[in-house]
Amino acid sequence: MLFHSSLRKDLARNFGATLVVLVTIVITIILIRTLGQASRGSVNPSEVLLVMGFSVLSQLTTIITLSLFITVVATLSRMYGDSEMVIWFSSGQGLGHFVRPLFRFAWPLLLIMTLLALFAWPWSNQQIQDLKQRFEKRNDIERVAPGQFQESSGGQRVFFIDKDTPNNRFGRHVFISSQDGIMESVTTAQQGRIELTGNDRFLILEKGQQWLTNRETGETRLTQFEHYELLIDDKVNLSDFAFTSRHTPTWDLIKKPNRENLAELSWRLGLGLAGINLLLIALAVSTVNPRVGRSYHLGLALFVFIAYYNMVNVGQSWISTGRWSVASFMLTLHGGVFVLAVLWIAARHFNVSWRFLIPARTASSKGAA
Repeated sequence: MLFHSSLRKDLARNFGATLVVLVTIVITIILIRTLGQASRGSVNPSEVLLVMGFSVLSQLTTIITLSLFITVVATLSRMYGDSEMVIWFSSGQGLGHFVRPLFRFAWPLLLIMTLLALFAWPWSNQQIQDLKQRFEKRNDIERVAPGQFQESSGGQRVFFIDKDTPNNRFGRHVFISSQDGIMESVTTAQQGRIELTGNDRFLILEKGQQWLTNRETGETRLTQFEHYELLIDDKVNLSDFAFTSRHTPTWDLIKKPNRENLAELSWRLGLGLAGINLLLIALAVSTVNPRVGRSYHLGLALFVFIAYYNMVNVGQSWISTGRWSVASFMLTLHGGVFVLAVLWIAARHFNVSWRFLIPARTASSKGAA
């Protein structure tokens, strides 16, 4: 049918362009944030692109939802502005007849959004956490980049070392500045290596010297050594990071239905339901008034999207604190928005306006008087 095919063709073209723009913006923002984390020592600099890829994957649900919403609003607004909607309306295609071709175009995207929220979101978050955890478990010497000063994980030492072996267990020209209570020490050595003694990791320094300074009294002492052992980690095997519900697979959330897990589950399912409701809202809000301009309706549509998406996030917090149950919140928010969107579309389909009812009541009251 010409009506369905032409509409889906316009939607596909606009969706591709919108998706490319939004993905580019998100990649730029995530790249800047990831580089900042790498500079602070939270992310391995060699794994920046990997962390960025997982971060973009975790945000794809929101990106696709917003792209689909903007696509529908922009496409229908253009059709209103170019008088194409007048032609379709005059041929017997009311606004309600647009629901079927819209969902025929959008149902694969809605399915992908739901699958991403249920499976890709926790998996990508867990992969990011694993990368950060693996980098955090590296010992202090392994953290240091050649030729750069860097603070240790505990914040009590500053290292500088020239590493010249593939396994990073041996280096030359070692500099260490550390603080222990009121004592401050500066240690230099020609070379150093890592050795394990039980559960402790030691840095073995060769041919160096150490300055000890008492910060309260100002007393200093210089010690030269041929062999010196410095404790780096008192426990080689660090405890695992605490994984939250955002890292938990969906099936595990269902098997352990506590408040936090149910809140996360409602958020993941809510993204799919929000995609359906936003599609209907986009159809209802896309009318263009030539006197107002197209930007007004696009701004209104983005405001509705932000408000709805924020309510999904707020609902997750309410469910986790016990203020709302999962069923009541999802029925109230998503069910209420669905009913409102359907009524809005029906009112525009049958050209119902409250402005015609108020003068009619006024005229009838005057006639009765």
